[in-house]
Amino acid sequence: MGGGLLDLVPIWTAIIGLGVFLYVLLDGFDLGVGMLYGFAPHEHRATVMNAIAPIWDGNETWLILGGLALLAVFPLAFAIIIPAVYFPVLLMLLSLVFRGVAFEFRFTRPWITRFWAQGFCVGSGLATFAQGAVLGAFIQGFKVSGRDFAGTSWTG
Repeated sequence: MGGGLLDLVPIWTAIIGLGVFLYVLLDGFDLGVGMLYGFAPHEHRATVMNAIAPIWDGNETWLILGGLALLAVFPLAFAIIIPAVYFPVLLMLLSLVFRGVAFEFRFTRPWITRFWAQGFCVGSGLATFAQGAVLGAFIQGFKVSGRDFAGTSWTG
């Protein structure tokens, strides 16, 4: 502690890390249930959905916390990371939106219930795949030139 100032970098790093951990833990359960929903016998599907119904849409709050905290506290890291993972994040967000729509609309019309049920399963799978692509990009690292991202969304 030099000069009496509290160093907030470790604190914010822990907050962002906790947010990402809670998102992976809690939404991982929802995404897993969503992917398995398509394979569940028809008579058990209502039970599967009722297992996640009270909590499924609140888990994305942790994702928003992590992204906004990264932008507010570490803008340079945000400016390097987001262009590197733009397309996987876009695919993930679109999948999560489609998954939410499918969850809410799956019982609106009997003739289209099967479409929305399969949409929930597919949206969960695509969101999981996109999250794996983002993790892979982090593991491979990002090409940086000066203070700018130097790669592409496909090559890292």
